[in-house]
Amino acid sequence: MPLQLLQVGEPVLRERVRELSREEILSDRIQGLIALMHETLRDAPGVGLAAPQIGEGIQLAIIEDLAEYSRDLPPEEVAVRERTPVPFHVIINPRIVSYGEQKVEFFEGCLSLAGFMGLVARSREVVVECLDEQAKPRTIRASGWYARILQHEIDHLNGTIYIDRMDTRTFASVENYKRYHGAPTRASSD
Repeated sequence: MPLQLLQVGEPVLRERVRELSREEILSDRIQGLIALMHETLRDAPGVGLAAPQIGEGIQLAIIEDLAEYSRDLPPEEVAVRERTPVPFHVIINPRIVSYGEQKVEFFEGCLSLAGFMGLVARSREVVVECLDEQAKPRTIRASGWYARILQHEIDHLNGTIYIDRMDTRTFASVENYKRYHGAPTRASSD
């Protein structure tokens, strides 16, 4: 059964949450939580989900961008977004250790701010150091849409929501985004 997605205004969404120890990561509780988060992400649907969004104040997020989420986009839009499928994976205690110099702007949404979108500038490339679900160190070098997803989810773990970074004049309901800017994709939401 999917977990409840918290909406903006919940205090945990504005907190820098705590890191997990190796023992916690390997515990049945956290392994079960990862499975429930994956089910919740697929049910939403979205491309990323951070633990604070389900009320857990821990440095844990999951990412998965399925090919089917962009199949209705024109090929040129997929290309400009540099969007490719990203298999399911877990990031724990992540840190962005390098940002690329180039910034790109695209509309984003959030499962914790349902029904709205805004234009957000983010680095086109990032390098992230984290632990995986087995508490093993991992370095992720990402570009394009994947880099955007990582930045969005890591922001959640630091108490930041995309509305803190957006061009406020572009904030719109999903319906008005569709009307004036085109159809959003599931990857527009975390």
